[in-house]
Amino acid sequence: MSKKAIITGITGQDGSYLAELLLTKDYEVHGIVRRVAMEDPLHRMWRINHIKDRLILHSASMESYPSLYKVLASVKPDEIYHLAAQSFVSYSFEDEFSTLNTNINGTHFMLSSYRDACPKARFYFAGSSEMFGKVEETPQSESTRFHPRSAYGISKCTGFELTRNYREAYDLFAVTGILFNHESPRRGFEFVTRKISSSVALVASGRAEKLKLGNLEARRDWGHAKQYVDAMWRMLQTDAPVDFVVATGECHSVREFCQIAFDYVGLNYQDYVESDPVFYRPAEVEFLVGDASKARDSLGWHYDLSFTAMVQEMVQYDLDRLKSAPNSLLERAATPL
Repeated sequence: MSKKAIITGITGQDGSYLAELLLTKDYEVHGIVRRVAMEDPLHRMWRINHIKDRLILHSASMESYPSLYKVLASVKPDEIYHLAAQSFVSYSFEDEFSTLNTNINGTHFMLSSYRDACPKARFYFAGSSEMFGKVEETPQSESTRFHPRSAYGISKCTGFELTRNYREAYDLFAVTGILFNHESPRRGFEFVTRKISSSVALVASGRAEKLKLGNLEARRDWGHAKQYVDAMWRMLQTDAPVDFVVATGECHSVREFCQIAFDYVGLNYQDYVESDPVFYRPAEVEFLVGDASKARDSLGWHYDLSFTAMVQEMVQYDLDRLKSAPNSLLERAATPL
């Protein structure tokens, strides 16, 4: 009999890759989506439309404990992957209240529903390297102290503590994956990496002239989301619930990302990229790089894609999409940059 898994945030980048992975492992895959996504599947489910007929989707809200409990009580999953969140850091400065309410309450409601409806299941919470924020040591590992620099980072720290508390207080198999930045062609257009790759496609096709970004010297540990969801799955297959950092161990700047992306289409990024203070964060996180040795040793997880290959894949995807659908979401999202 196949395992049953349920994913919050299944229409997002990570959720879509995780759903694909679980289907290859013969899971019965359920997803929790907002009703607005059900009503507009073309635009809000584009990442999962190719597998939607193999998924079982449920309408519920992260802001409603009763709706989440009802779904979990009905499905009785073996594994729960809680990925849904307001995850755009810059927006969390614009609307701290919404970010904190959505992310903290959503995680609390999920944990409480899990405890009440299916306590024998295994629970994964999506943490973030933004929890480390103003880092006190490099690289960052599971023992590094948190110092978040945004409402988003604070909400993830709270989710981490909630998950640990439920694990310890109620003897649940609940873990947090502290994932460093992970990208792909399915990344949202509001994130800097996709903003760069989509703008490169527009510039190369003559549809844009400039790309304005914030701090070009900000450095991140960037990996590919497709490989990171494999680490999520591995965390729920262990004998005991343990938290893990997932990262590449390499650090690159926004400037490097721009250079590789523009080089791919034969252009010099310096002719097109401008740093605009408008896009700087009020409290900047300058340098994040993770130590995933614990995940390698305990989970057998290995990361094996180069930074350059990931950037080029994203640019090529956006080039292809622009050619095949000139009036697509890509163009509408990227034109105002």
